[in-house]
Amino acid sequence: MRKRTLAREYALQILYQIDITRQEPDICLDSFWQAHAQEEVREEIKEFSAVLVKGVIQNLEAIDTKISLYAANWQLKRMAVVDRNILRMSCFELMFCDDIPPKVSINEAVELAKKYSCPEAGKFVNAIADKIKQEKGK
Repeated sequence: MRKRTLAREYALQILYQIDITRQEPDICLDSFWQAHAQEEVREEIKEFSAVLVKGVIQNLEAIDTKISLYAANWQLKRMAVVDRNILRMSCFELMFCDDIPPKVSINEAVELAKKYSCPEAGKFVNAIADKIKQEKGK
């Protein structure tokens, strides 16, 4: 598995933990890496995961506003926790990470949704992320 793909998987798990437990991001990051210490995860993977997690948390209000704008007939709080956090991470990349091609961000988000959510989640994530990408392109 590619390094950034793996980092996104870890970031999703950490964001999920933050969303469910309401603990501080640094506490969740520390406990997550302690629980995965035996895996000897490369430092660059941990760093990119932390960038994603902290970036989402620091920009949560703007990200959630953007997702809510395009998630017609869906309230953010009623979305599946996994889907919501995949969208948040993808939206963060699309809005704030100019070094990541939008196509890559969207594709990675769709693949995460297919892997960790229901079969229709990939289409849902793709539709919303694509609208955010199109807006940024204007």
